[in-house]
Amino acid sequence: MSDHDDDNRDDDNRDDDLDAEERLEDLIVFIAKNLVDEPDDVSVEVIEGERAMIYELFVGPDDLGKVIGKEGRTARAIRTLLSATSAKLSKRAVLDIVE
Repeated sequence: MSDHDDDNRDDDNRDDDLDAEERLEDLIVFIAKNLVDEPDDVSVEVIEGERAMIYELFVGPDDLGKVIGKEGRTARAIRTLLSATSAKLSKRAVLDIVE
């Protein structure tokens, strides 16, 4: 195996990492936009932590309750979906809902 093959494999792994991050971000945005009254106010910022990717979800102030849900059930459901999806992609992801 040549050094060139190793370089290609490293590039593929980086592409897979970026693709996984984008897919998780898209999932969060899709779910949040379908829950809120102001979908244009939805945004996600990705922060790379030491052990995990942190996804900060921003929504309009009037939509915060819709994303969190009664007793946090909606937020917990979103986190469960994110956790299951990230595990399937061999990643660890954390969702923070920012006020």
